[in-house]
Amino acid sequence: MLKTHEMLSSVSRKGNYWDNAVAESFFAASKPRGSFFSNYTNRENATRDIMDYIEMFYNSNRRHSYLGYVSPKEFEKLWLLKKTCLTKVSIFT
Repeated sequence: MLKTHEMLSSVSRKGNYWDNAVAESFFAASKPRGSFFSNYTNRENATRDIMDYIEMFYNSNRRHSYLGYVSPKEFEKLWLLKKTCLTKVSIFT
């Protein structure tokens, strides 16, 4: 079917699982919330609910390995606290 429509598959070799890691992480995190088990009356309601989840929770609250396994919100709090402490120390020295 892919050849018929001149498309390329995005799946890598057998055993290389990282192609879908981001999508699987997202869906695993969203299942407990139940967004994807809701019966929406129209596409607009579904889109609004899913975008709300992505913007208000998933992107800001999930832990990121790049940030030392803390959420962006927690990372920002720690950064501001560190910056405040360094500013106070530099004032008194």
